[in-house]
Amino acid sequence: MVQKIIQIPRINDEPRDIATLFEIWSQVNGCHQNVRFDFSQCDFLRPNAVAFLGGLARLIESRRGKVVFDWDTLRNKAVKNNLRQNGFAGQFGYPSSGWEGNSIPYREDRTLDMNGIMDYLTFNWIGKGWVHVSERLRDAIAGRMWEIYNNAFEHSGSKIGVFTCGQHFWQQNDLILSVIDFGRGIPTNVRTFLRQYADEALVSKLSGAACLKWAFERGNSTCMGVIARGLGLDLLKEFVRINQGRLEVYSNEGYAIIDAGGEQYVNRDISFEGTLVHITLRCDEKLYHFKDEAKPPY
Repeated sequence: MVQKIIQIPRINDEPRDIATLFEIWSQVNGCHQNVRFDFSQCDFLRPNAVAFLGGLARLIESRRGKVVFDWDTLRNKAVKNNLRQNGFAGQFGYPSSGWEGNSIPYREDRTLDMNGIMDYLTFNWIGKGWVHVSERLRDAIAGRMWEIYNNAFEHSGSKIGVFTCGQHFWQQNDLILSVIDFGRGIPTNVRTFLRQYADEALVSKLSGAACLKWAFERGNSTCMGVIARGLGLDLLKEFVRINQGRLEVYSNEGYAIIDAGGEQYVNRDISFEGTLVHITLRCDEKLYHFKDEAKPPY
């Protein structure tokens, strides 16, 4: 089998960088082949790219392809050290350093491990101390973030699970977490669900942006027989706004962004058969609380 070489460039977390990841996915999607990832042109790699490349590697392997991360081509020491610290390198044939540093560890969940995921979110992400939150709010935010994992396992149809990575960027004072699945995508699920109740001609006209907007509305759910919850993100969205952070969701051709300015839903030219959730929090000195707690709210 011929080996396909994929060049990994510098990848940040702007929409154009997400497009780069989706273009990499499109190069190997549907192909049963061996892939070698070359890092010779990579001098910066955000957690969204780390989680995405890990999931993409498992996707290729699930199709009986072979994946090689060519560590000899990774000459940038900062990128290499970070991939060792967050555990990604150790998952793919290169020794890890055993020190997490400012990383939120790379994680692969093949099945829905509620306790493991909640511990990860509580103690490695929101409760690490980079964002000052009360214990009660910490647990509630972790619980809402867990809904993203639950939704992925419940609706996405991904056979390889969910992939996560994050990092605290102390210079920008940002705390970042990315959660990715390679399933059907939220718009695809919404259209499938609505076809039970609406005319096919109308449903087929729904854009990815419109489907994401529907999925984010409280009370909407594509899962019958459970409490409708609109992805369960109300508290998380409110916290992101107050924190001056940002919550972004890329799924199929749709893109949603929630920040202090409100909510936006747009369509993009490039599509992806899965869902990428990317959350950015500001690490300021403010202590965040629920309104009914002893100290002033948020």
